[in-house]
Amino acid sequence: MPLRAKRSNLFWKDKRVIVTGGGGFLGRVVVDQLKAKGCRHITVPRSARYDLRKTSAIRKLYTQARPDMVIHLAAVVGGIGANRENPGKFFYDNLMMGVELMEQARRMGVPKFVAIGTICAYPKFCPVPFKEDTIWDGYPEETNAPYGLAKKMLLVQSQAYRQQYGFNSIYLLPVNLYGPGDNFAVSSSHVIPALIRKCVEAKARGDRQIIVWGTGRATREFLYVDDAARGIILAAEKYNSSEPVNLGAGFEISIKKLVVLIARLTKFKGEIVWDAGKPDGQPRRCLDTTRARKEFGFEAKVSFEAGLKKTIAWYERNPL
Repeated sequence: MPLRAKRSNLFWKDKRVIVTGGGGFLGRVVVDQLKAKGCRHITVPRSARYDLRKTSAIRKLYTQARPDMVIHLAAVVGGIGANRENPGKFFYDNLMMGVELMEQARRMGVPKFVAIGTICAYPKFCPVPFKEDTIWDGYPEETNAPYGLAKKMLLVQSQAYRQQYGFNSIYLLPVNLYGPGDNFAVSSSHVIPALIRKCVEAKARGDRQIIVWGTGRATREFLYVDDAARGIILAAEKYNSSEPVNLGAGFEISIKKLVVLIARLTKFKGEIVWDAGKPDGQPRRCLDTTRARKEFGFEAKVSFEAGLKKTIAWYERNPL
């Protein structure tokens, strides 16, 4: 084993880590990677037992787990449709979880808090690639602003708590994620799993066309879930500043090209029909990942097409 890997494994060996959202899409991969590094004390709180919007539940969790670190991945999330239907819920649930988890961590002496933000926190019209220093230069895209702003408050809290209390918290901004185990539910899935499901099901039924929201002109960047988990763990181990850090793959693709690519990979040969009456969402998304590379050596490894093939193969084995 290389010396760097040995040092990393020694770092995690005796750490007591809480991973909120550890049973979710990203959380399961983070937990698996922590275990692979030899982390033996991982607590994954379940919502049936711990309502993370409630102070009493959080204090109970911290008292029982005695964490050295909290990695806060839990979130109430969804695609454009889900955000439009649940703006109040997305704002309240995400805000209260984050604020109370960090506040009680500070009060109870947890040594480090890792807050996971969202690319939805960036302004709607932001110079591309998005640099961390531009995060306050405008209002987020309207359809996901309540969610984005609730998660953005973790950055404010992190910086304020470091300034006043010397509390060690960090704030990471992952771009749109995808990969095996993603959410493929019609009502709440993001663009990649939604398109994969649409193409696979249309092919199975013999449909001659699929209908896709928007114009296809918007662009997005996507990060494979294994890469995202690795970036979070690297930052948790090595980064100790409240300046926000982007986690991305450093590329941009239009939704139109994305649909064509997924149709090709799923072997759907029908027509693609665009419903321009539905929203595109934010016009462009692509992150500057210089800070992550400089501060803790993170770079994405999985190519986009390879990641899509793995995601499609997983869904074909596990259809809904």
